[in-house]
Formats: sequence, structure tokens, C-alpha cells
Amino acid sequence: MKNLTLLFFLILPFIGFSQETKNKLESGVSFSLNSNGIAPIPAFSLDKPALIASASFKLGRFSYSPTLAYALDMKPWYIDNWFHYRIVEQAKFELKTGINFSTFLTNYHTVEEDILKGERYLALSLTGTTSISKRSSIIVDYWNDNGLEKGSISGHFFDLIYNRSNMRIGDDFSWSANLMFFYINYDGENDGLFFSPTFSLATDKFPLTFYWQATQAISTNISDVPGFRWNVGLSYTL
Repeated sequence: MKNLTLLFFLILPFIGFSQETKNKLESGVSFSLNSNGIAPIPAFSLDKPALIASASFKLGRFSYSPTLAYALDMKPWYIDNWFHYRIVEQAKFELKTGINFSTFLTNYHTVEEDILKGERYLALSLTGTTSISKRSSIIVDYWNDNGLEKGSISGHFFDLIYNRSNMRIGDDFSWSANLMFFYINYDGENDGLFFSPTFSLATDKFPLTFYWQATQAISTNISDVPGFRWNVGLSYTL
């Protein structure tokens, strides 16, 4: 079944393929420092401050978004390599598929030493975005996440997001809101429904953004997830 799912997501970008021969490469880089590193799936976290570097490269319908995340002691936390292809690209609707080769690293303590263990994952995604207005959109996202190491977990991730951006505060500031409901269904006792809002404040005079993020479990059987988790951070964009 996993092989069929992988094949579906790999051939999906070529359905109705009509790439222009000349496209301009668009790119960007951002760095963020936060207080309590919350993972891309917000049900999990590093539980200590993290430094995250992200880049994006877009050419026509294709995009590549690598991410490196470290704890402040410079021990690596995770590495993402997202490749996306936009199947549908309209004024008010976008549908894209993606594949991510990632590695998560965990510290294990023994009597003699600390061991840093890496686990590889392969995630396949399908994302639909509907624009309600110039500032508002609704996003529906699905990941099929597959652990590649013996003993690693696999499962499904669904989210529903309402995003409202660029709401002005005077002449120099703007704020944005991202309201996410997500559901995870992973191997073992790793299921649950969560709410995760993010609010950010940016200034027009400098490419620095302050953000606050939280995660609240609505219903879950994950024993080590607290009832409420929050995170604050600063992001600098080049």
C-alpha cells in the first residue's frame, strides 16, 4: 500500500504538465530564534530554544524548501527537504503536491555517553489553498509520513488553516493570524486532535517579525504531550 501511495504522489506532478520554457528563479532565506522549538507537526517539540534556517527556491510551478533546525548548543534537531509542484494555479485556488526527505535527531542518555540518533522520514503531501480575499485564505493539507528506520513510526497528518495576513497597525506595522486545527494518526499511542494558533507582528522598516505560537490538545492519547504548549520567536528574512 505504501508503494502505491508513493507512486501516486511521484507521478501526480506530471498530470496535465504544461511548464513554460522560460521562468525566473525566485528565492528567499529566513532565520528564526524561538524559545521552545515546536516541530513542523506541532504536536511534538524540542522543549528548549531552537535556531531554524529556511530557504525557498521557486521556478515556475516547481519549488524547493530546505530547512535546518538546531538547538542552541548546536546539536542538530531536524532537516527538511520539501519539493513541491503546483498542479492547479488559479487566481483564487491552488493545488500542489509535495515530497519531503527529512531527518529527525534525538538525544539518548546512557551511563557512559550521550548518543545522537537520526531517523529518516519520507513524507508525501497534497495541499489545497483557497483565497477568500487579498488578505485571507483557507488551507487544507494532508501528509502521509513514513518512518524509514526500524522502530520509527509512520502515520497521517491532516490540518485545516485559516490565515489572515497584512492587517495594518498604523503606518509602520502589520500583524497576521494563522489558526490551525490538525489531526494526527500515527503508529502506537500517537493520535489526537489539536488547535495551534500563531500570531505575528512585523514592521515595514526592517525585515524582522515577532511571533507567538501555541498548541492545545483537544483530544489525544499521547501520554507525554502537555495540555498547553507555547513558543515565542523572532524571524529575520533576507
